[in-house]
Amino acid sequence: MSEESYHYAVIARALREIDEAGPGLTLEALAARMGMSAAHFQRVFSAWVGVSPKRYQQYLTLDHAKGLLAERFTVLDTALATGLSGPSRLHDLFLTWEAMSPGDYAKGGEGLTIYWGWFDSPFGPAIIMGTERGICGMGFAADMGEAAALEDLVGRWPHATFVEDPMLLRPWVLAALGGEAAPLYLIGAPFQIKVWEALLRIPSGQVSTYSELAGAVGHPKAVRAVGTAVGRNPISLLIPCHRALRKSGGLGGYHWGLPVKRAILAWEAARKDVAA
Repeated sequence: MSEESYHYAVIARALREIDEAGPGLTLEALAARMGMSAAHFQRVFSAWVGVSPKRYQQYLTLDHAKGLLAERFTVLDTALATGLSGPSRLHDLFLTWEAMSPGDYAKGGEGLTIYWGWFDSPFGPAIIMGTERGICGMGFAADMGEAAALEDLVGRWPHATFVEDPMLLRPWVLAALGGEAAPLYLIGAPFQIKVWEALLRIPSGQVSTYSELAGAVGHPKAVRAVGTAVGRNPISLLIPCHRALRKSGGLGGYHWGLPVKRAILAWEAARKDVAA
């Protein structure tokens, strides 16, 4: 295992331990569970997360989620609220976002080759898929297991051809997990694409609500439909469905498990605060 993969695995385990144990877990106890000295573990953790384990614990609380809404709430750009003028504009939207045309989407992936592979991430094993044009799927197996996560993504495009080829995807994956730009290829229904575009407008370290997203896509009463579209987002993390919360500040649901959502939100908030 490379040093990079080893550290990803250590951090994934540490985030899970912190989430499950709560604020009473000491640095010494956590480091012992990782098989490291306290000093060495703190250095590795701080390098990846940007803050100490103790500070990170504070980002996992419900109060922190509520604080994000109260202090950092992002009012989404409402340009989409006017809707799309017709089929030609719809097709333009898909192409702008390197997305499949509506007609091709309706074929369920027929004629499309999708490459896939497993990768280490700070949030546990990640199943990542892509076409020759960009990443089209990303999910996490820490909560549901690898078999279920793979089956979940494969089932979204039932007529596509799937080829296991992690090396083809590796440059995009390393860029994406490192916070750099990576090409995306969106495969979804027209309404879903609009919701995912709105999600992309929420900056890292900030959050919005399902109702605000509904307003941003021009359907303020369609909160439930928006929630469904958020849940069907196939490219987790990169299309940040984890940044959608309930009005109360509650986390709401998350397709890949609430512990993963809490970890991602805390990770982003910590890194944003350090960069500020």
